[in-house]
Amino acid sequence: MLPDPSISVLGPDPTHRKCILNGNAFQQDVIQSFNGWQYAAFYSSLLEDASKEPLYIHLSRRKLPEGKWETLVFDDYPQTTDDGHNTVQLGVCPGDGTIHLSYDHHCDVLRYRHSQPGVAQNPKSFAWSASLFTPHLSRLPGLGAEHDELFSYITYPRFVQLGTNLLFSFRTGKAGLGDDHVAVYSAQTQNGGGGGGGGGGGGAYKYEVLGTNLQGVDNNPYIHGLDYRNGRLHATWVYRGFVHYEGWDDPLDTKHKQQRGPNSAENNHNICYAYSDDGGRTWKNGAGELIADLAKGESARPDSKGIVAFDIPKGSGLSNQEAQAVDGEGGVHVLNRDAVDGEQKWKHYYRSPDG
Repeated sequence: MLPDPSISVLGPDPTHRKCILNGNAFQQDVIQSFNGWQYAAFYSSLLEDASKEPLYIHLSRRKLPEGKWETLVFDDYPQTTDDGHNTVQLGVCPGDGTIHLSYDHHCDVLRYRHSQPGVAQNPKSFAWSASLFTPHLSRLPGLGAEHDELFSYITYPRFVQLGTNLLFSFRTGKAGLGDDHVAVYSAQTQNGGGGGGGGGGGGAYKYEVLGTNLQGVDNNPYIHGLDYRNGRLHATWVYRGFVHYEGWDDPLDTKHKQQRGPNSAENNHNICYAYSDDGGRTWKNGAGELIADLAKGESARPDSKGIVAFDIPKGSGLSNQEAQAVDGEGGVHVLNRDAVDGEQKWKHYYRSPDG
């Protein structure tokens, strides 16, 4: 029997914005626990009046199960865009205890910061302060200018723990016309060898871009989630077809940023599935057949064999980026909704561990 839930008020939620920034389905693990402590990231005003602009990123922590919450504020970056895409995402790297944040994106240049090593491994040793973190960054740690174009038009970042490492996923392009990419933050020893390690002592940590795991072809994938269980990385997604509109190829076009822009959810179709047993470097379909080796420049594509788990046509009310979970036995669960039966209903889509 589960205990009754408790409620913690960490700060005022913005009341004056049209769009929700805190608590969206695609904010994967924005509340998470690690090493006996819990962390939560959110936007709020610096004042108790929740209607005041601008908003700032707040990051809270507490010792489980009922420790007092501590909250720090990054007051060097005001968030001003009223757009529900522009959430904050939270990641913790087990290998070196760094805490990572990526935030305020809807087809924007990368916005990122991370803590110094050890903060999540030995929380009691660090006074909770924004000074533990880097300034606002537009590059991932360890990457140079050669990757700037890739990180110039980002939406939907997310973090996934991969053993001792940390995976970073993000979309490039626009609604109906984009791709998803993955990079991994991992330990590199001083002599150049790879590894995980428990404390990262003496190591330099940095990102490696693995490639484009999901490629759109006149469409874009919307990921329900990425989950790593028992050495396997699971991904489910829907595709959204692209409808051309006047000015779609104008670099200054912003119509696609509308909450219900020219390419909206009526073009969503199919629930797809793929998995990786090597941390996102190669991908297989549900039958275990290789469909993409990122090191060779390959990607899972809409025409890749065996990726469609549920065949759902366009115009069926299928939503995108609702929720995914993987249970301890490897069963994959997706919560979404469609009107295939003539009535819009929430549904539980399930893939057994045996496929």
